[in-house]
Amino acid sequence: MPQSLSREAVRTAVAAWSDAQPEADEFVPGQTPVPVSGKVVGTAERLAMVEAALDGWLTTGRFNQAFEQRLAAWFALPRALTVNSGSSANLVAVSSLFSPRLGAAALRPGDEIITVAAGFPTTVNPILQNGAIPVFVDIRAATYDVDVDRLEAARSERTRAVVLAHTLGNPFDLGTVTDFCARHGLWLIEDCCDALGSRYRVADGAPLWQARMPDDDASLWRRHDDAELRERHVGAFGHFATVSFYPAHHITMGEGGAVLSGEPELARIAESIRDWGRDCWCAPGCDNTCGRRFDWQLGELPRGYDHKYTYSHLGYNLKISDMQAACALAQMDRLEGFIAARRHNFDYLSQRLADCEDALILPRATEGSTPSWFGFPLTLKPEAALDRVEMLRWLDQHRIASRLLFAGNLTRQPYMAGRDYRIAGSLETTDRVMNDTFWIGVWPGLDEAMLDYAADRIRLFLGRDFD
Repeated sequence: MPQSLSREAVRTAVAAWSDAQPEADEFVPGQTPVPVSGKVVGTAERLAMVEAALDGWLTTGRFNQAFEQRLAAWFALPRALTVNSGSSANLVAVSSLFSPRLGAAALRPGDEIITVAAGFPTTVNPILQNGAIPVFVDIRAATYDVDVDRLEAARSERTRAVVLAHTLGNPFDLGTVTDFCARHGLWLIEDCCDALGSRYRVADGAPLWQARMPDDDASLWRRHDDAELRERHVGAFGHFATVSFYPAHHITMGEGGAVLSGEPELARIAESIRDWGRDCWCAPGCDNTCGRRFDWQLGELPRGYDHKYTYSHLGYNLKISDMQAACALAQMDRLEGFIAARRHNFDYLSQRLADCEDALILPRATEGSTPSWFGFPLTLKPEAALDRVEMLRWLDQHRIASRLLFAGNLTRQPYMAGRDYRIAGSLETTDRVMNDTFWIGVWPGLDEAMLDYAADRIRLFLGRDFD
């Protein structure tokens, strides 16, 4: 029989194999694809995943615990909970607000939640899945985020929460949104799936609010004057933040996501919903963490019913494997570099296309924000008399990938027919995005030669000379 290998020998062999893999092929304009997104993984990620596989612990374990702790610290929040996708993260966050543990502050079927229709479906779907009513407001051109001037008109006596995404990494106006939520006692969920690393600064002199659990006065927000909290990562402003680790996103574990909260009780509710809805909070493979496993009496169960099989929420099993967490943990070492590369690529495209503003609306960062861009959105101006389908076919012909702004106008999607929702005012800009907007990539796997080629093809379609 062959001699068994030690762990160190396995790691050495994996590292040697990984290091020997060729770098990306030389870029050949017109032949090499220019992807809109992609993953960047290397030896460190492969070694981490092999280490997790050698443990033989196939559910969440030591790597997941380390990743959750590191992710929470990076956000400067007390708790992060991994889930199997960003979509599941949104489902867990929204469902948590319906928990009976929140008492009078809990959401109930029929409550209204303000959101936008220009985005990804699974930002909105959990609202419908929990029996609430999404109230759609329009967005602003160039930033592609909620038009905050429409929030007051969208609110009704039934409004209980706001759920918004930071579109393509561009933060929405958190100063105005948090002030709106604080004044009206609304929950706030930040969908940060496209925005890991984006930052926002509340303007000096503007109210500074911090999300909180309700107490005796039922307040969901506290006002404070901590200057250090004026600028934070997006996700640290609301009651919940959600992120995604799909390969297209800022870091990856293949499939996966996370829910974060600054409030331990909210995190515990979210953990219950993620873990089958159980009341027990023991880690996988652990028993009797509370020391009262057979002492509880909950619901109409008999006293002493095993706490591991007592369920307080309608829950799911949305955990990840430790191998996924190992990959993401290694990716955390590269996160700042990934963010810097995305910002560089965005700025580079902005410069290359700066003289095309007569035909295109170029993207603009929200005032007070420092985005960690997910993509580079472009909207065709009506006066340019251009056809988006023709332009996208042109880019595809030249092997430049593009994407639309997700659902466009969600209310016009087939699956929304017959569903209960409300539109506050018009969705004029949302419809314009549906018809005239697309985006190209800025991910770290793109170099300046690829960006130059993409910009040149766009310029050529517009009848411009190359720079």
